Amino acid sequence: MNRSKEEWIEQLETGLPLKEKIVDRNRAITARYAEWYLQKPELFKWSGMAAFASRQVGIALAFSEMMHAPEQMILQEEAQEEGFFLDAGRLFRSAVNSLLAIPSFMHSAASRQLFLADLDEIRRGNNSIYADIAWAHAAYLECGIGEIEKNCIGEEEEYLLKGFRMIDEGSSLLEKGANEEEARRKIREGNVLLLRHEQINTLQPVFDAISSQGRIVVSFGSELDFSGALHNTKASFSTYSGYFETLAGMKSVTDAGCRWQWIEHDVLPAWERVDSTFSSDSLLKKQLESFVAGESAMIHQVKEFAANLFRIPGIG
Repeated sequence: MNRSKEEWIEQLETGLPLKEKIVDRNRAITARYAEWYLQKPELFKWSGMAAFASRQVGIALAFSEMMHAPEQMILQEEAQEEGFFLDAGRLFRSAVNSLLAIPSFMHSAASRQLFLADLDEIRRGNNSIYADIAWAHAAYLECGIGEIEKNCIGEEEEYLLKGFRMIDEGSSLLEKGANEEEARRKIREGNVLLLRHEQINTLQPVFDAISSQGRIVVSFGSELDFSGALHNTKASFSTYSGYFETLAGMKSVTDAGCRWQWIEHDVLPAWERVDSTFSSDSLLKKQLESFVAGESAMIHQVKEFAANLFRIPGIG
């Protein structure tokens, strides 16, 4: 089968909610990543971690939806499950009231619109990652490494193509039962190259477009929560980099160097601990299956996101 990259991307759009359906689309993207990891947990390490990252982005996007229409936005499905409604307006008021001594930048309509624009950039990044990397997973599953080789050009060759070649080499070693340690090293390093492609080639232009205020907010909101798969396992940018350094803008997740240092020393070790627990009855497998099924406890996660956001001086 011979398809162009554009045809693979078009195929992956089939059945996906439209971009205007922000939260639904994010949930579907998260489900795809989770499904690929579950199909090939020994190979698709990036996809598994991407499912958790996309889920975290979905929390911010749901918060953005509430800010766009706080008088209308109610997460009805989760609210019915939990037995109460999430009123966005009340959520904002309670958060602000808890920090009355601190001026709120949300009181400025211009600042609020700037913040919404930043969240829209995050939404764009979620879609861009899916378009830039997801097609290669589908192509590899269906056709093998050759399909990726004939479709990768330019900047994709340095990390994306090289990453999948290493993953394929590791897969071949595993199939032969030869040098398992070397096979798993290649698979790990190949997936790290996919992550570098995502961070450097896909996400950096998105981060460059975020406002100076938004960079602080995004830095505090950058966290991968693996607790559902391995208890008390999180990777938070502000915790790793330091609260003061993040607040002062000395360390920012939008800076490629700061971000990669956090990823290399905090995110990847946390994910590797989580990934190592995978089994037929592991919490990780159950968590990812819940992503595939579209299940979410987002109502509590959005409330936690909002509470953390309003703790930032000048924001709350």
